[in-house]
Amino acid sequence: MQKLLFVCSKNKWRSLTAEKIFANNEDYSVKSAGTENGARVKITAGLIGWADIIFVMEKKHRSRIQDKFNDSVLDKPLHVLNIPDDYQFMDEELIEILKEKVGEIIDL
Repeated sequence: MQKLLFVCSKNKWRSLTAEKIFANNEDYSVKSAGTENGARVKITAGLIGWADIIFVMEKKHRSRIQDKFNDSVLDKPLHVLNIPDDYQFMDEELIEILKEKVGEIIDL
C-alpha cells in the first residue's frame, strides 16, 4: 500500500479535500498537512518520512518543504499539482481537478 501525503497552506480546504476523496482507495493510505503555523495539521518530518509520494498544491509549498526538510525529501517523489487557493472544502470542481491531476501520476 502506497502512502500519499497531500500538502497545502492551512490543511483546511485543498489538501483535506484530497485526503477525504482518496482515503477510500484501498491501494493507498492517505494523510494531509499544511505548511503554515496555523494549519489544522502542520507538516512534520515524521509525516514526510511516512509518505511514499508527496503532492503539494503550489510551488510555494514545495519550496517550504524543501527549505525545512531538504534531507528528508531528497529521495521522495514530490509533485506540484498547481491548484490555486480558490476552492472551499469538498468543492465539486476541486474534486474533479484533484482526480484528474493525481490520476496523471498514480493509478486511481
